[in-house]
Parts: sequence; structure tokens; C-alpha cells
Amino acid sequence: MSRTPAPSSRVVVIGAGIVGCSLADELTARGWTDVTVLEQGPLPAPGGSTSHAPGLVFQTGPSKTLTEFAAYTVQKFRSLDVDGLSCFNPVGGLEIATTEARWADLHRKAGLAASWGVRGELIGPQQCKRLWPMLDEATLYGGFHTPDDGLARAVLACRAQITRAEQRGARFLDRHTVTGIERADGRVTGVTTDRGTFPADHVVSAAGFWGPVIGAMAGVDVPLLPLAHQYATTAPLPELAGVNDPREEASKPILRFQDRDLYFREHTDRIGIGSYAHRPMPVDPFTVAAFDDSPVMPSSLPFTAEDFAPSWQDSVGLLPALGSSRVAEGFNGVFSFTPDGMPVLGESRELRGFWLAEAVWVTHSAGVAKAVAEWMTDGRPATDIHECDLYRFEDAQRSPAYIADRGAQNFIEVYDVIHPLQPMEAPRPLRTSPFYPRQQELGAYFLEGGGWERPHWYEANAPLTEGLQLPERDAWSARYWSPIAAAEARATREKVALYDMTPLRRLEVTGPGALAFLQRMTSNNLAKKPGAVTYTLLLDETGGIRSDLTVARLAPDRFQVGANSPADLDWLLRHAPDDGGPSRSSEAESGGVQVRDSTSGTCCIGVWGPLARALVQPLTRDDFSHQNFGYFRARQTCLGHVPVTAMRLSYVGELGWELYTTADLGLRLWDTLWEAGQEHGVIAAGRSAFNSLRLEKGYRAWGHDMTTEHNPYEAGVGFAVRPAKGDFVGRAALAGRSEDTESRRLSCLTLDDPAAVVLGKEPVWVDGTPAGYVTSAAYGYTLGRGIAYAWLPATAAVPGTAVHIEYFGEKIPATVAQEPLFDPQMERIRR
Repeated sequence: MSRTPAPSSRVVVIGAGIVGCSLADELTARGWTDVTVLEQGPLPAPGGSTSHAPGLVFQTGPSKTLTEFAAYTVQKFRSLDVDGLSCFNPVGGLEIATTEARWADLHRKAGLAASWGVRGELIGPQQCKRLWPMLDEATLYGGFHTPDDGLARAVLACRAQITRAEQRGARFLDRHTVTGIERADGRVTGVTTDRGTFPADHVVSAAGFWGPVIGAMAGVDVPLLPLAHQYATTAPLPELAGVNDPREEASKPILRFQDRDLYFREHTDRIGIGSYAHRPMPVDPFTVAAFDDSPVMPSSLPFTAEDFAPSWQDSVGLLPALGSSRVAEGFNGVFSFTPDGMPVLGESRELRGFWLAEAVWVTHSAGVAKAVAEWMTDGRPATDIHECDLYRFEDAQRSPAYIADRGAQNFIEVYDVIHPLQPMEAPRPLRTSPFYPRQQELGAYFLEGGGWERPHWYEANAPLTEGLQLPERDAWSARYWSPIAAAEARATREKVALYDMTPLRRLEVTGPGALAFLQRMTSNNLAKKPGAVTYTLLLDETGGIRSDLTVARLAPDRFQVGANSPADLDWLLRHAPDDGGPSRSSEAESGGVQVRDSTSGTCCIGVWGPLARALVQPLTRDDFSHQNFGYFRARQTCLGHVPVTAMRLSYVGELGWELYTTADLGLRLWDTLWEAGQEHGVIAAGRSAFNSLRLEKGYRAWGHDMTTEHNPYEAGVGFAVRPAKGDFVGRAALAGRSEDTESRRLSCLTLDDPAAVVLGKEPVWVDGTPAGYVTSAAYGYTLGRGIAYAWLPATAAVPGTAVHIEYFGEKIPATVAQEPLFDPQMERIRR
């Protein structure tokens, strides 16, 4: 959306912790100098999470976005100093493994570091001991050393950024308690405090664990849970006497003992110990005492020694020198967790001009502030933030009970080894399709996504694995996988299978202005006759891919849109023709356009395979022949007693249809298809087979293979861009671009060893150097070898180029392949 207000826009930031101070610095550096930062406590240490944070900055993790945020935080804080003392101490980081599982995970983490451009090295026990002499190396398998990580001096960084922002015109007002958010006509107008009201065009809640309190004043849900986290400091240790400069405090790397949910850092001659090993301790942000009423500070709660006792014993086991020491002091510090462990960023649609920058740790603070400042001043952040978007959550994930349950579980899992497919354990089941009873009867193995129960394979198909020759898998890739997926993929290629596609988001766009609206919002030409289905893209103004859509024109003024996430609905609602009134919370109905989410009231079955027509044709009086029901066409019909919208689409590369009906008729639709399919050998198939089949066909998955950081020509979906149709969002940015102009490309790789498997996010090495990373991967059961899609430099993205994929430290040979790998002439789909 085009949002470039004049530099005189008045901004009020609520909270002068590390995020608020960083944001004021970033905004004023971009010319927005009318910035007021309000803080309820005294500056520069007002008593929130920043004031007690131990300052650990580890850059590497599964999220590329968070790694980029952390890398910027390191870069920025290293450039800041106060009175000659740097705001960042680059002591490095050391994660150690005392179990085989953790040692394997550190190999995976080293791969992530290579993928995201972070320096890191796996080292042996003796090298670990050289870095941390107090370690008992006999307990170690090894460690992962990251020399550019270190300790952020958060309060010092606040001081430095306050000074810079004030020099550019910002003001910081402490001892101002926010009591209300002013608004008019659906837009924020100011902030009320106990010391007056401050007019504003933009208000940013950077209140940390008080975020839900500020959100309640604005009528905006803030899905985070404050939790207490234990931190203790030892008595002075003889081993550290005279070792560290008191100003620097630390010289050894931050030490993480994740097998026991612990971390350690030096405080001159003492050691600080943080623990996630204790029970979750939720905190009600509405009842936290004010600064002057707190014994120490609002975020520092009394230490509960009994909770820390097991962690002390684990610490002594790792660092035997602690056996002669003790816990000299400790506290339970409050900070924020969300249902998925990611920050909450973005502007409210319900109250325009009200922004959130919440659930942000010191590690990512400057990076988040940069992204939010770019978002406010330029209309978009340079870094893809879909994992952090305020509107990424489903409605079912925003209940207080869900936020509490998942926030507490994320605390427990902070240092756990998490498999990329690992589902949450509770609350489940939460969302189920109408077919759920039949899926249970067939022994569906469910994983979870967006709250939905999603079958990944069916135990009923186990007999179909007889005679299959599949390579053995390592323990990691065998988790959440079954050879049944191969049988289901083969059945789809040879006969016919039913896939539950209900969790895919469905939107309705209707009204006399619907076509014009969608033409403006998407990249392909939708001005086709009713019955046409079109693959198209949602782009931002820079040509970045916000999402990919499948749009069916069901009538002149009625469209069904297959989308990816709640953020797609949010994007369309924000852009829907506005009558000047408040923004709608879940649908738009103005300017001749209505936008509505129909997902929960509908369901979908994908019927795919060479016998799909033989299954569905006898159930309807309409002609489902290729001549009369072509590919990428839609029609409304009845199958048996069930009215359906049938779309001739296939994400698995086989003949078939997506069949939509209302949720109340879903079970009847399943039973109708199941009964009719018995003579054709129909099976139910799951997401595991689906993912393999779609990669064989080269179909992209938004959020994995492409994001806002990629344009259509890089991502290989330039065919969905039609500049000649007229203006649309992102069109100007793509002018003069093509696949030939891009310096990187999403490329198809096949693994040379038919027994090799990778899972995604692994680094890709070209000529001995990390040059890209894997986005999606699966074993291609039809092809008999592993498939990976990866971002590579255009010079390497040439079919036949030899590369290597690093998987748990092993360099696996692979080759860039011409895509699609399966049925390049589209003969199987168009028959």
C-alpha cells in the first residue's frame, strides 16, 4: 500500500525500552523528527524487560527474518558507544552439546548459519574448554562457536540512541503513564497520559510486556503472554579474579547449555545464569506494580529459589568450580512470549495509525526497529516480515486461552530441539474439516498448521507399501514421515486419490466493482468470462511477492479467491475502496466491493489422478470431458446430492478437480466420492505425498519458496505478470525486468545420490562457497531421488551446474535441473 506521509507526521512511541529507543533513532534518521517517546518509568532504565536483560545476542536460528534482525542489531550496537564504552561486547557465542541429539542439532545450526551468512564453526571438547576453561570437557560432544555474537549493553544502547534521536528533534518524556488512546473516524489521533495529551498521526506501542494493556486502550488485541524467567548471579569466583576488565565485564563467549535449558555469561568476577528449566510463570500485565511501588523494578520479581535448585545442580555439573560457590542474588525477570514465539509487528487495520512493535527481545531490537521505521516511512520493510505480521494469526489463535497455552509452551520449548514439522501438542484438535471423522477411521496421522488438523498420511494405506523400494532415512528426516507417503504418491499417479484441501484460505470478492478491484490488486489479467480460473500474484509496490492466489470468476461480479494466510485478507481489506468510514475488521463492503473470508463455512476435496474423471463423471449430469471442462476452468454443478463449485486445477500434476461445498455438506461429499471411487481403487492421501508431487511439478509454496523479498521473475512465476492489462500494484517496479535481468533465481536441484534426503533451509555450496539456501525439499517418489528448490546466483542457476547441499555437516552432491521435472508438456493434466 502506498503510505508515504510527510516527514512532519507526528509520531508518539509508547515505551522507552530498547525497541522504543531504537525506533526513535531509526525514524529520526529517516527524516521523521516529530517523535515523542513516552515512558512511565525513569530514564534511561525505566524498569521494563530492557532494564534487566542479560543482553545475549545469538544471531543463528531457523528464521531467516530473525537472523537478519539480530545481525543488524549487532552491526548497529557495535557502532554505538557511550563515554568510550561500546554498546556491544563481541565476546562471541558458544553452544555446547552433551547429548548426541544436541550435537546433531548443532550441525544443523551450523548449516543455518551458513545459509543466513553468519560466521560459525563446529569445535571439539578441547576447543570448547579453551574458550571456557571451567567447563568439564568430559561431558561434551562438542560445540558451535559464533565469533560475531556477543553481549548487548541494552541500557547503554538506549542512552546512545536517545542522544542521537534528541539531536534530530525527538523528545523523550519519562514519568508519563499512558491512560488512553485517542481516536476519530477509525484513526488514531493522540495519546492521553497522567500529565497531558499528545496529538499524533501515528502511535507505536513498544511497551514490551505491557503491550496488552496499551492494546486494550486502543481496542487492539496484542497476542502475547508475559512470563517470568529466572536469572541468578554467583558469588565472586577465584577463577575469575582479575580476569575481566570491570568496564567490559566479560571476555568469554556467552555459553548456552541447552540440554539443561541454561545459559551463562560473565559479570566481571561472577557468572550470571539464566534458566528456562523451571515451570512457566505467567504474569498478568494489568496487575504489574508501578515503578515506585516495586521493590526493585516492575519487571524484576522476587527470586523463587526452589525453582532454581535443579538448575544450580546442572550448572555445577557442567562447571565444577561452581561447587564451592553459591547463588548470591537472583530475580525472576518478566518478558514476552507469543503463540508462535515470534514478534508482533504492524499497523492495526481497525485503528489506522496505531502500530505494534511488541514481543521483541534485545537480540532483535534494532533490526525490528529498522523494519518498522521502513514500514512507516516507505510503506514496506526491506526484510520479509510475514512471520511477524500482526495479522498472521487465525481468529482461533487469538483467544486468551490459546495465547496463554501456547505462550507458556513456547517458554518450555525455547531451547528444545524442534523439528521443522513438529506440531504443537495442545490445544488439539482445534480446527477440523468436515471430513475429520472419516480421516480418523482411515488412521490419519495428523500434523497441525494454522490450528487445522492436517492428515499427512493414512495408516489404512500401509498395505500399499508392499514392494516399494525406498532408501533408508536418517532419524531426523524419518521423523513425521512414513513410507506410506510414497504409496499415496504412487496411487495418485496411477489411479485416483482424495486430498483434504479445506485448510487453504478461501475469500469471496463480490460486487459491481469486484473485477476492477482485483485487476488493480493482482498481477495477472482477470478480465475473462465467468468460469475462468487464473493464477495470479499479490505484489507490493516494489514488485515483491506478498502472496500467490488462484482466482475463479464464478459470475460477472463474483470471484472466489484461493489465498494463503489471514494477512492476504488484511491486505485486500486495507486496499478495498473506502467510503471514508472506519476500516472493517473482517470484511469490506463499500465502493461496490465486498470482501469476505468464507473458509470456515466451506470445505474442499482435491480429486486427482488419471482416473479422476472416471470417478466424478457418473456423479453429475454436466460434461466433465476435457473439451467441455478445460484446465483452469470452473463451474457450479452437483455431484450426487451435493451442490459443488468444481475447479479444474491440480497442484500434484495429475488430472483432477478441486471440489468446494458448504461445511454442512462436506461429509456427504466425501462419502459420495469415496463410494463412487471404490471401483477405481480410490484412496485418501495426505500432505506428505502432496508436497512430493507438487515439487516434482515445480509448483511454488508462498512463504517458503518466495516472499516479499523476491520478485516474480526471480521466483520463476513471471508468467503470472501481465503489464499490458493496465495498472496494478507493483507494475511500475517491474518495468524493464525479466528473468534475464535478475541476479538470482529460484532453482530446481536434484540430489545425485538416490538415497539422499534434505528437508529445507540447508546451505547450498557452489565452488566451495555458501551461495544460497534450500527453500523446499522432498523425496520425489516418481523420480526416485530427492528434490530441493533453492535460491542461487543466476550464474549458478543453469541446468547441469554441480552444487552441494550441506545436511548435518555432510556435503551432498546435487545438480541444477531443468524444471518441471515431471510431465513438462502438461499432458497428464490436460487430458
